[in-house]
Amino acid sequence: MLGSLVRTGLRGLSTVQVRHVRAVAYGAADEYVGRIYRELERDFGVLAPPIALHASSPDVLAAAWMMLRETYLVPGPVPRAQLEAVSTAVSEGNECPFCITMHSSMLDNLVGYRDGEIPDPAARAAADWATANGSPDTGAGHPVPFPVEHAPEMVGTAVVLQYLNRMVNIFLGERPMPPKAPAVALGVVRRVLVWLIKLAEARGPQPGASLDLLPDAPLPVDLRWAAGNPAIAGAYARGAAAIEAAGRRSVPDEVRELVLTRLSTWDGRPVGPSRAWVEEAVSVLPAEVRAAGRLALLTALASYQIDQGLLDRFRAEHPDDRALIDLTSWASLAAARRIGSWMKIRPAVPGTDTAPPTAQSA
Repeated sequence: MLGSLVRTGLRGLSTVQVRHVRAVAYGAADEYVGRIYRELERDFGVLAPPIALHASSPDVLAAAWMMLRETYLVPGPVPRAQLEAVSTAVSEGNECPFCITMHSSMLDNLVGYRDGEIPDPAARAAADWATANGSPDTGAGHPVPFPVEHAPEMVGTAVVLQYLNRMVNIFLGERPMPPKAPAVALGVVRRVLVWLIKLAEARGPQPGASLDLLPDAPLPVDLRWAAGNPAIAGAYARGAAAIEAAGRRSVPDEVRELVLTRLSTWDGRPVGPSRAWVEEAVSVLPAEVRAAGRLALLTALASYQIDQGLLDRFRAEHPDDRALIDLTSWASLAAARRIGSWMKIRPAVPGTDTAPPTAQSA
């Protein structure tokens, strides 16, 4: 009862954190978005802003929710501490302070986490694997600390955090708190959020319960690491199809081609402290789509460098909130999928029913 009252009280504080698009309030949501909001409160514990920020594009909202839910929230064979370690490590690599705060708080509650140190050996190994696999070069020689049947959860969590970090860097502030809230309140907020998340986890979210939000779709080749878990595979197949459709709807063909070409040779490393490379990259585009090109490239490769001026130039040509969510979600997932395609996992044992999830097996 107390948890329900606290969740209800936090609804407005969750949506007020969303920047650059008009947040959809809990009471103003239509039937489809309202269902996702209710699932989010039930299974995550709170109307989490990193998912709620997608609400102006409902199919993208569903995609983000089901990918997160099925990999990170549904109990599976991987201990939650290891998933939190992966989430924290990925968020640190992407310089996403909001996500670092949330996931390091959960990690600290579960096994302890102070000044970047994880005392639990299994969780520490999971974090080290995630950090090493931020680049195909550093991941190549790093040991894989989990069996192949854990790959859907481990890689899936890394990929969805790669996606969410980019969206959060654009649409949320640095802390999981309303604007202008005093910094001294952060400790209390962290404890309350951890409590709500653990209450939801204790209820045991059931696998696959979100899949009917989007139509069935084939699993792309680069997502074969999910094949060993039907619910995770279904979530990523449906989610990827929905976000690809959003890209076709709102991202010019020339921009999508440019981003995919750039990602095909990207090694996961930072692209540089300045944005000079962006101007050079978009010079090949028609003038009328360069604002979209800048925003898409920076979302994929350096989301922490996006500022109000860049967004204003895009919004001058595309004022609709849905177009902004569509473009940024497409670019975010394109980058996340690229990273997932090179993450090292163990190959399947010959003669078993587990198919090799990816060509990048260790």
